[in-house]
Amino acid sequence: MYKVNQLTTIFLAIALLVTILVSARYGAVNISTIEMISALEKFFSNNSMLLLNERIFLDIRLPRALLCVFVGASLAVGGVLIQGLFRNPIVEPGLIGTSSGAAMGAALYFVLGAMFKFNTGEWTLPIAACAGAIISTVLVFVLSQSKTVGRSNIVTLLLTGIAINALFMSGVGFLSYIARDPQARSITFWGMGTLSGANWHSVIIVGISTSLCLVLSLRFAKQLNILMMGEDEAIFLGISINQLKWQILTVEIVMIAIATAFVGVISFVGLIVPHLLRMINGSDNHLLIRNSAFAGAIFLCLADLIARMIVRPAELPIGIVTSVVGVPVFIFLLRKKNYLF
Repeated sequence: MYKVNQLTTIFLAIALLVTILVSARYGAVNISTIEMISALEKFFSNNSMLLLNERIFLDIRLPRALLCVFVGASLAVGGVLIQGLFRNPIVEPGLIGTSSGAAMGAALYFVLGAMFKFNTGEWTLPIAACAGAIISTVLVFVLSQSKTVGRSNIVTLLLTGIAINALFMSGVGFLSYIARDPQARSITFWGMGTLSGANWHSVIIVGISTSLCLVLSLRFAKQLNILMMGEDEAIFLGISINQLKWQILTVEIVMIAIATAFVGVISFVGLIVPHLLRMINGSDNHLLIRNSAFAGAIFLCLADLIARMIVRPAELPIGIVTSVVGVPVFIFLLRKKNYLF
């Protein structure tokens, strides 16, 4: 079994490299492998004499592919964490208000940021998104707590998440209504999800947050494995449930909010990827977190490629592609868990 798990990780790593190359090569303009190699050689040799396709590869395609990798990994690992925390495979960050809260925070920044002169450079948008994500997720978590046992029932959590999502998305809609045209376009970018604004700055910021949160997530794997036996057993084994919940929620909020800050709301990645990996390799969170980072990156790269290719030279919002795949899977999981009849 250990050998099979290792082979799965190696396969996903190789598949990710191939997916990055394919994603960087194809689009409105196809770029040959020779042009990609030439562009990298000129970049590392500080040669500024780049041809058009080489510049497209270095300035547009490569940062976009890498941003797909980091965002996909963040969304998938965030899904593993939140599913492990609530011990249920039908939970994902978007369903508990994190994404809509981040969108609300970003919309407030787009519309009111200049008025309040709130500007901290490249980190301004992630800070605003994190603040919104924290508020919305904490609201969902607190409001879904049972007064009798002090725990969150999964159905109550989902229903509360739907209500908070609706509330915050209404706020985003209102801000879009009162915004000027450039601000409204920025907010619309949020609602549908797109990687068209990818650049090296966003790759660096999202890459740093994803890498750090991934390392922290792996440290929670053992505790999440113990938590699968039940909260009473975990407490008996010395785990502080409340402390673990808030630590995981903090890592998940930061990871999802910063990723969402640059690409908008992309749903269902954190739902589909962990569930498929559980079917292949089981529920060990060490393996799930590691493989979900690879698989989430592959999934989002492929979704972005489809979004760019299906109506080229234009492109579909990537959120449409992920939702088309994610909604049937989510309904299947609900029926399997007998939440729908």
